[in-house]
Amino acid sequence: MNSEQIIEAVEKMTVLELNALVKAIEEKWGVSAVAVATPAQSGPASGGDEKAEFDVELTAMGDQKIAVIKVVKEALALGLAEAKATVESAPVMMKQGVKKEQAEEWKKKIEAAGGKVTLK
Repeated sequence: MNSEQIIEAVEKMTVLELNALVKAIEEKWGVSAVAVATPAQSGPASGGDEKAEFDVELTAMGDQKIAVIKVVKEALALGLAEAKATVESAPVMMKQGVKKEQAEEWKKKIEAAGGKVTLK
């Protein structure tokens, strides 16, 4: 099978089939499909111990899946299919290098919708 045939096969898959494929690849090779965002360096670290940026991980979608999908869709500016796939992939890293205020706001909204979030 060449790369064009693989691309054609992927193009014909539904979102649920793609989600299952991604999970299978993650398990097979121990990798993650989460995009890696590298925060820009703004000079030497300050003397404070408090973190300014966090990695936001959706650890569980909870019982209110639709409400959590809506919040994730809004927070990450995703389409409905991408937000649904993200929520159904929990635990999943939503975004890395998020400012403290934004990360806490997302956590509050997602937990209010019934999901579970961990800030790392």
